[in-house]
Amino acid sequence: MRKKTERKLAVGAVAVVAAVPTALVLVPWDGSGGKQPAAGTAPLGVQADFSSAPKPVKQTPLAPAPAQDRTSKLPDIQPTTAAPSPTQVPTSPPPGNGGGTGLKGWAASSDGAVVTAAKWSGKYQVDLSVKSPALGATRTVRVLVPPGWKAKSKLTYPTLYALHGGNDTYVSWTRSTDIATVARQWNTIVVMPEGANGSYTDWYNGGRGGTPRWETFHTGEVRELVERNLHAGTTRAIIGISSGAQGAVTYAARHPGMFKYAASYSGVLSMLSPGIPALLMYINMRPGTNPMDIWGDPWSARANWAAHDPATLVKKLRGTKLFVSSGNGSQGPFDKPGKQPWDISYLSESQVLRASGDFVTAAKKAGVPVTTDFYGPGSHNWAYWKVEMHKTWPEVMASIGAKKL
Repeated sequence: MRKKTERKLAVGAVAVVAAVPTALVLVPWDGSGGKQPAAGTAPLGVQADFSSAPKPVKQTPLAPAPAQDRTSKLPDIQPTTAAPSPTQVPTSPPPGNGGGTGLKGWAASSDGAVVTAAKWSGKYQVDLSVKSPALGATRTVRVLVPPGWKAKSKLTYPTLYALHGGNDTYVSWTRSTDIATVARQWNTIVVMPEGANGSYTDWYNGGRGGTPRWETFHTGEVRELVERNLHAGTTRAIIGISSGAQGAVTYAARHPGMFKYAASYSGVLSMLSPGIPALLMYINMRPGTNPMDIWGDPWSARANWAAHDPATLVKKLRGTKLFVSSGNGSQGPFDKPGKQPWDISYLSESQVLRASGDFVTAAKKAGVPVTTDFYGPGSHNWAYWKVEMHKTWPEVMASIGAKKL
């Protein structure tokens, strides 16, 4: 029987959470990953809609973080069985599992996913309803197309995939940032798929597999549908916030060569760092969901965790340009006054920082370059992620050969 979750708050914003099969220890990052650590994707976090989003700010170099009494090190991975290989989309639809009839003239994906509706909002934004065999459901994908895009054109466009965080939806990027305005200045397509609370993986389900298969949906079905029907090109970049950041870097590692660039804004990029498995399962404890179904038990299914852990897979990221950023979980310039130090947006960001730092350490050991922005004070919310989006946008566009209009 799962023990009742307990939270204990200690001096210095160090918290201990007893949850699921292992104890979660929230400790500060020790600075071993460099002056500016990587950012990632905690599936939980405050993702507020700021009516007046901040303008990009010029960051000044930060001094190295002071050493702490506790040091977070990347654990040795010793799976008892071979780690699963990346999910591959079938080349033909499985019998009896096709997506059904889609829009006339629209091509299906290789496994039978189809677009059943396309709702345009103006000239540059369309929401696609995708009937997905991988999910066993119909989900929505929002797509931004550039000026000059034409349905009957034979041109293809460099493509950016933008993943949202947990407890959010496909509308989050256009709701909480000005990505639509920014994207219209470039000849790029932006794809923002639904991720629900699927943690950007094909669920383990006790080793049985089956739905939902979010990785298959995103890297297979959605990718093929936008490439076959909306002129999305095969030169791709991927960015994400919170759990979407973890998904972005994980997808880039599990599908080498699929993405030229991957950016993580405040995400957990070392899933096997001390205490992080318990954190991930704790924040995925929601009604109707057994967190064990997502990646499995972190001990008995350790191989599956390792097969989806960016830090473990870091060598597969060679050749992909990487950007990682995070705040440190203290009050920053875009936080509302009066929030307590133990606010979840602060506590979660402090652990994002720690796991991101471990990822940077692993990348350095593997000789994989990472551009980092450890910007100091800041919590887990959209105000900071919008700044990071603006900061990295020119480099993202350059990586996929997108031109400014």
